[in-house]
Amino acid sequence: MANRPELSYCADLVRRDDHDRFLTALFAPAGSREDLLALYAFNLEVARTREMVREPMMGMIRLQWWRESIDGIYAGTVRHHAVVQPLAAAVDRHGLSRVHFDRLLDAREADMEDAPPKTLSALVGYAEGTSSSLVLLALELLSGHREADGEGREEPARAAGRDIGVAWALVGLLRAVPFHARARRLYLPEDLTTRTGVRPDDVFEFRPSPQLAEVVREVAQMARTYLGKARKQQREIPRRLLPALLPAVLADLYLRDLEKAGYNVFDGRVQEAPPGRAWRLAFSALRGRY
Repeated sequence: MANRPELSYCADLVRRDDHDRFLTALFAPAGSREDLLALYAFNLEVARTREMVREPMMGMIRLQWWRESIDGIYAGTVRHHAVVQPLAAAVDRHGLSRVHFDRLLDAREADMEDAPPKTLSALVGYAEGTSSSLVLLALELLSGHREADGEGREEPARAAGRDIGVAWALVGLLRAVPFHARARRLYLPEDLTTRTGVRPDDVFEFRPSPQLAEVVREVAQMARTYLGKARKQQREIPRRLLPALLPAVLADLYLRDLEKAGYNVFDGRVQEAPPGRAWRLAFSALRGRY
């Protein structure tokens, strides 16, 4: 029996800790796949900053380290680091825009705060700054824009990418409510929890309630709205960009499971990976749909 090819550091990191994005990256062209996985590994390193530090100030220092690493990439002084070096190669090969890296890092500063977002709009803004910025970088990477189509042809993909990024983040934050509750952190909007009467301590103590389910339902509905907006662009998007947008397929599966669980985020089904994810992605990719 032939030995299984060994994964790169970035590919193995994403496979272990961000398996959904790992699956979507498999549909990227072979020549771009490792670069896409380096981008996703960077995102993973930044996204888990709060979980890796004891104090928020240490998290801010870690984010600053990544800002300086991005500075170095664009200045040509690349740090010796298992993610920074392949990321630098991806930035160079594809001419990735720095603005998206900066926006993503800026948005991640919110993770260092214990207070929940004030409003649903604020939560959407956080989702756009973090998740949508990553999708826009992935679209740039896949576009081959150095020999690309005109600006107008790429705009529908960017619009869809922003919307899918928001939806994907909202779904992920709902599924992560128990994870964040263990650390007494809450990403559910304060305006919704106040209106429905949800107390943070109830969430931290894993108490499901109709009021909490209503908050989750409203956030889930917002995710569905963004997915619907993104799908209006489907016919205008080149197939080569599809791997960056495939998380929409998985978002649908997770939203379906949330609905089946009555929007109880503490139901075990919400945390489980839906069966047949890879087949769903393959079927969507074959059809050129997300």
